[in-house]
Amino acid sequence: MLRIVWAAGMAALVAACPSAGSSDGLQPKPIPRVQAVPLPYDQVSFQRDGREIARYHFGPGLIRPFVYPIIGPSGHGLTRMGHPGDPDTHSHHNSVWLSLSDVNGVDFWLDRGGGRIRHRRIEHLEDADDFALVVSEADWVDGNGDVVMRERRQTFAKLLPREEWMLVIDIRLDAADEAAVIEPSSFGPIGVRLAKPISVHYGGGRIRNSEGFEGETAVFRKPARWVDYSGQSATGIIEGLTLMDHPSNPRHPAPFHVREDGWMGAMLALHDPYTIQPGKPLRMRYAVYVHAGMPPLAHIDKAWRRFATEPLRPPFGPPKTARDCLHGGYRRYNMPRSFSSQQDCANFVKGAQ
Repeated sequence: MLRIVWAAGMAALVAACPSAGSSDGLQPKPIPRVQAVPLPYDQVSFQRDGREIARYHFGPGLIRPFVYPIIGPSGHGLTRMGHPGDPDTHSHHNSVWLSLSDVNGVDFWLDRGGGRIRHRRIEHLEDADDFALVVSEADWVDGNGDVVMRERRQTFAKLLPREEWMLVIDIRLDAADEAAVIEPSSFGPIGVRLAKPISVHYGGGRIRNSEGFEGETAVFRKPARWVDYSGQSATGIIEGLTLMDHPSNPRHPAPFHVREDGWMGAMLALHDPYTIQPGKPLRMRYAVYVHAGMPPLAHIDKAWRRFATEPLRPPFGPPKTARDCLHGGYRRYNMPRSFSSQQDCANFVKGAQ
């Protein structure tokens, strides 16, 4: 008897409720194609149509933040953690990472160098139809925990045709209490460790640069707008990554450090030191073009020109209603200016009406 009453009650409840998937009473907003999704353990996943294409790691136990994995158009990973032949002494090869080997005598490059890039906070996350964004802040500290430089970083995943995409990193470094001197070195500020099958030595890949040179010997330490590393990401599938130096970077075009074992990096202070004075920050922009096949040099150059000329962050704004300023919304606007708080944003809207 109880079963009959229970079943009858459930039937009445189902009849009274809208059917599954019904949009009665809802006014859903479009879901952005690209999203920066925060995850447990201090990570942000960049997702295209719900599938991960990269992940930003910034946990307190790390020596430095990094991006891993980098997923190619075929769905396979194109980078790795560590050197395939020397994982211990090259443990600092963290897929795609930013670092420097000598700032005021402090080594931030090696895991055992004493320096550390200590994440401070995620300032902003942004989702859109063609890109997602993470804005973060960090301190570059020495072995005593003293701050040498302060960092503000914008990390983008920007969609391109054919399931290709571009990882864009914009970084601002401010000297802390005294000048920060970046001493001459072959390492930094950016490095890319390729997946083992893509490398020349382990997988038979190819290294090319914007000046038309090919191979480690011809490309090593030579100035270029970009360097491309292409090879086999899976059986029968050719993909690759192009590391790009932005024309606004100091000393552009950068000399590139490349190796047949599967890594490449753009250098800032190969021969001469670079000094960051307090109040005069260093700004740098780099991109990693994630592509299918092994594109012709002209195709890669076209992608570089797009990176070189487009505004890093598309203009957003101005806010039109006070509601636009709610729930952290004020952080997304940079037109006609950025807003320091929700009230600042609301005051602008009120004054514009």
